Amino acid sequence: MSKLRCLPLGLDFRALVVLFLIVPTAIIGIYFHGQKITYFLRPLWQSPPKPFIIIPHYYHENVSIETLCKLHGWGAREFPRRVFDAVLFSNEIDMLKIRWKELYPYITQFVLLESNSTFTALPKPLNFEINKDKFEFVEPRLTYGKIGGRFRRRQNPFIEEAYQRIALDQLLRIAGIQEDDLLIMSDVDEIPSAHTIDLLRWCDEIPNVLHLQLRNYLYSFEFLYDQMSWRASVHRYKKGETRYAHYRQTDYLLSDSGWHCSFCFRYISDFIFKMKAYSHNDRVRFSHFLSPKRIQERICKGADLYDMLPEEYTFRDMIGKMGPIPHSYSAVHLPSYLLENAEDYKYLLPGNCVRESGG
Repeated sequence: MSKLRCLPLGLDFRALVVLFLIVPTAIIGIYFHGQKITYFLRPLWQSPPKPFIIIPHYYHENVSIETLCKLHGWGAREFPRRVFDAVLFSNEIDMLKIRWKELYPYITQFVLLESNSTFTALPKPLNFEINKDKFEFVEPRLTYGKIGGRFRRRQNPFIEEAYQRIALDQLLRIAGIQEDDLLIMSDVDEIPSAHTIDLLRWCDEIPNVLHLQLRNYLYSFEFLYDQMSWRASVHRYKKGETRYAHYRQTDYLLSDSGWHCSFCFRYISDFIFKMKAYSHNDRVRFSHFLSPKRIQERICKGADLYDMLPEEYTFRDMIGKMGPIPHSYSAVHLPSYLLENAEDYKYLLPGNCVRESGG
């Protein structure tokens, strides 16, 4: 009889272990690391996108534009196309100035749209209007528009983002864009190199839509993540067809065409603002992610602010990018205005990871 009683008692003990130890541990693990588990398993549930057709990029300052066009398989024009650079603006004052100084010689019209709301329905000041005196050099060629936020807090942030991009389409028409003008579609921190835009405006037979491969940096030009930022694009404008967007629109990708410097802010307060304001604000899973001390430590280590795994489609690529980004000590081939004003923008250069607190 005693043996018969031991069996159910043993089963009861194991059930209690599962109920009070294993189950709570699993729940806590999923709560704190569920997003990591999902990202790590991504190669199992999501196939990689179709590969781009990469176009080799030829450039040297001493080679004529006719020769460069020919090397790309394109003809040379008798006169350059007009170029429009259009951006949605939040608070990236320094990056905007570096961008516009880089592109200034080749842009017909700068087009900027600013809202008093973030994509996540947080109110924000009109930062460009407040700092407009810093951009007097583009004033004769600037079309500036303001749009009121709709402040729908429970709405998907990507809906508000799409709403503002539609408004930017309308602002481009006000700016006078015409058939076959070149239109740069990219975020403020996705900066095409000047020679890339000069090449595309002078060459004939370029693709109607062309994505730009940008060097992908995080926090500053000290942390080179990879070479595969691709969302920036250049379009030969077609009335009634071209729509301002920030997703894949073609299979063609022009290699080594500029820089993407994500979360490249001077002030810790700007990091906190963006983490709460942009479309992926759901990545702020815990309040301590917004701690200034933690943010500063992460910047200097080149570590992810959200404690996330790399967004990759194969285990090999994911494992290869795990951990902090290695430091880079190269400041070769960066935007010229940045290097000409290195003292003002030293926080963007290698060896200067410490940020100012205020803004």
